Parts: sequence; structure tokens; C-alpha cells
Amino acid sequence: MYRIITVCTGNICRSPMAQFCLTRAFNEAGLGDEVRVDSAGVTAWEAGRPMDPRAVDELTRHGFDARETETFRAQEFKVDWFADRDLVLAMDYGHYVELRDMAARGQDQDKVRLIRSFDPASAALPPEEQGIEDPWYGTMSDFDSSYAMIRASVPGVVEYVRDALAAGGSR
Repeated sequence: MYRIITVCTGNICRSPMAQFCLTRAFNEAGLGDEVRVDSAGVTAWEAGRPMDPRAVDELTRHGFDARETETFRAQEFKVDWFADRDLVLAMDYGHYVELRDMAARGQDQDKVRLIRSFDPASAALPPEEQGIEDPWYGTMSDFDSSYAMIRASVPGVVEYVRDALAAGGSR
């Protein structure tokens, strides 16, 4: 099983939207039985709370069933999760740096990538410019923008994982 975790600050906006988008994409690509996606926050600020209603609304606007999101609860990323995750997708540069600092070994650091590094339109940008700003502080247009950036990255993540699975596991 190939394991991915998407990570933002509190795990109520960006990372759960990415989790749901990636899960759908892997299912549609016929890889749903081989790939599992979950999400977390680098903080425990929102641990145990449901997804932000604006994130749920954004997902619903894009055809996700709101019932799918009802059981979601935020969680804090734990350092020992590096051992059983193949890919750790940071939503912004601050998360990227923090996760790489948390990683005990170089092998674990190599698992950490910015999600937008998989978007051809932003992959060539410096990592500092590949982040998705936190929509929590904004309006619904900020959630729409975050969703669009996540969606633009999803095909690249699916291709990366498909290649990793074909090569016999994780990279």
C-alpha cells in the first residue's frame, strides 16, 4: 500500500481538500486499492474538529458528497508517521520546512514535497513560491483559489505515484 499524507496548519481547510481530491483521483485512475491518502496539520490547534464549512462547501461545489466529509476530523502530524508514509505533501513553504526539520533521517526528508511541485505551471518556481496560502483568513474566493491549485497538482501526484508503484514501491 502506497501511503500519502497531505499537511497544512490545522488540517481543516487545504490538507483535507487535497486528501479528498487525491483520493478521488486515485480511485478514478484505478489505483484506489493501492493508494491511501490522509491528512494532518503541523499543529494540534484544530485536532478533533470537523473540516471548515467553507472547505466542505468548496468540495460540494465540485461534486463531492457532503456526507463523505461528515466523519472527517482534524489531526496533528506525528513524527513517527514518516515510517509508514511514502509521500508527505506540504501545502505551503512553512509546512515544507517544518516537516523536513521534523524528519529524523534524510530518507524521511526526501518524502516531503510541496504539493504544487507536481503542477507543471509552478514546478519550476522556487519552493518559496510554490505554496498555497491559507484560505481560512479569507473569503470563499480564497477557498476556490486553493482548490484550483490543489486540482492542478493532482494529475502530477497521480503520475508520480503510478511510476513509483510500477517501479516496485515508494521513491
